[in-house]
Amino acid sequence: MSKTKLLLFFIFLIVVVFSCSKNIDYSPEYIKQTSGRYLFNQDEVIDVYYDNGKLFLKLRGAEKIKPVILDENIFFVVDMYKKLHFVQHPETKKRYLSIISADNKDLITYDYLKVEDSFRIPSMHLKNKNYDKALAGFLEIKKQDSTSVLISEREFNSLGYKLLKEKEYENAIEVFKMNVALYPKSDNVYDSLADAYLRHGDSLQAFINYKKALEYNNTNKRAKEFVEAYTKNIFKN
Repeated sequence: MSKTKLLLFFIFLIVVVFSCSKNIDYSPEYIKQTSGRYLFNQDEVIDVYYDNGKLFLKLRGAEKIKPVILDENIFFVVDMYKKLHFVQHPETKKRYLSIISADNKDLITYDYLKVEDSFRIPSMHLKNKNYDKALAGFLEIKKQDSTSVLISEREFNSLGYKLLKEKEYENAIEVFKMNVALYPKSDNVYDSLADAYLRHGDSLQAFINYKKALEYNNTNKRAKEFVEAYTKNIFKN
């Protein structure tokens, strides 16, 4: 199928699906029970809210996802391509936003746990400059899955340099320090941290971290030149 035909089919599918959406008069109690934040994964959340009695979701930057309402407690989210419903665990009494199995509609799973509205994922702490809490969260993700796509040395490094470009030196240093804690055997994280310290005017910390970078990569030209120059200057004085 060509890309054009595939796009037309997808548009047709969306139109058909949304035309099937029902108008449900949700009770205040139901709205209170289901509104809130659900843990999509260790570093993403789904926010459920109602606007003029209509159900909406927030996910991955999309602020107003309108699901297709199939029944009072069943809806289809095109962005996720999943049919979902709200459930409560019979023993823990905790609430979940859960996937309805396409193969077994009677199967009840507990997928996305409802958390407090004040709950913060690691990236939220990072955005709010709560670096200790952000690092603790990212370390936990790495502990559970060292290959998780939710953490990336490259992305943290890019964020650090973005902050450097904006002359937010202290924040850049904190981000690079976090990257060091997450990837302690990478020469690049020490190189970046050293660069940030140097731009901030702390040559001693720059020396310490460039020296550390050389331990993991003795071909790092910039680190080698700085360490040699710094050492020579110390002995000169």
